[in-house]
Amino acid sequence: MKALRVYGKRDFRLEDVAEPSPRSGEVKVRVEYCGICGSELHDYVDGPSLLPVDKPHPQTGKLAPVIAGHEFSARVVELGAGVTGITVGDRVVVRPTMPCYRCRYCREGRYIQCAVLASIGGAADGAYAEYVVAREDCIYRLPDGVSYEAGAYAEPLACAVRAVRRSRMEPGAVVAVIGAGPIGLLTMQVAAACGARAVHVFETMPPRRELALRLGATTVTDPQAQEPGRHLAALTEGRRADVVFECAGTGPGLQLADTLCGRGGTILEMGVQRAPISFDFFALFIREKTIITSQGYCNDEFETAIAFISSGKVRVEPMTSARIALEDVLDEGFEALLGPRRSSHCKILVSPAA
Repeated sequence: MKALRVYGKRDFRLEDVAEPSPRSGEVKVRVEYCGICGSELHDYVDGPSLLPVDKPHPQTGKLAPVIAGHEFSARVVELGAGVTGITVGDRVVVRPTMPCYRCRYCREGRYIQCAVLASIGGAADGAYAEYVVAREDCIYRLPDGVSYEAGAYAEPLACAVRAVRRSRMEPGAVVAVIGAGPIGLLTMQVAAACGARAVHVFETMPPRRELALRLGATTVTDPQAQEPGRHLAALTEGRRADVVFECAGTGPGLQLADTLCGRGGTILEMGVQRAPISFDFFALFIREKTIITSQGYCNDEFETAIAFISSGKVRVEPMTSARIALEDVLDEGFEALLGPRRSSHCKILVSPAA
């Protein structure tokens, strides 16, 4: 089968590899859709940050090259020995995180902080391939009425669920979201579903501003067109935001979050800051603001994400800007999201079966 394997910086190769076979406790699935994640774009441009390149992963024993891809829906095609409660033909989504369930953090339920956390598409072969094997505990049935395409959003949506949870946002809060990419749009919708009074989105790209309005943003503003802090203050009787979700992952984005955040408010940092940044902590201190980080999700948050999609509280289909075949994943996927056409894209879904 064809698979996209990661070797290093700008070294992602579409190669022929053998089909995997499930071992005891594992399930083999045929991939229907796999979304291209922003973290994979970072790895493509800057080099893998978590991929086991120099030494085997302590849980899986895997060493690069590794098949990428972790946001995916699939159909069950084969069961390993001992697997119960799952049937060949089941429509599923796969949680890529693989906690050990034995370390201190796992015993406390903090699975995303597992001391030897592995993930499909990172420390185990992923879903830019026709078939994947996954542990039984990673398999979740797709509810009736939820398409394979929508199911591919469960993984990034789980990140948004955790972010809103960690922000301690209360019903009636005024929220600001910086960045209307996939994570920002999902976080915006989760905040609204959890009772935010208003969600104000700040985005520089016109197509993404339009999409944010379509998906329910209270207001959408180009932060480069006016002074954003004063603009938000005018919209909120001087209050500004109780919670700001920084989803852009840039130094200017964090500075903007401070400008938008009201006194005693919270900045939730979701964007991945890959380089040191300069930040004025005096303003944070004098107004008693809080910065909280959030990455990934725990198992129950993945389940919540599926429920949000099934209930219609979060809409994901309008975010799909292209559906491409696996053979086109580099030129029409990664390069499209990085090149001059990037403003016309939100989420690109790859269909290995196409």
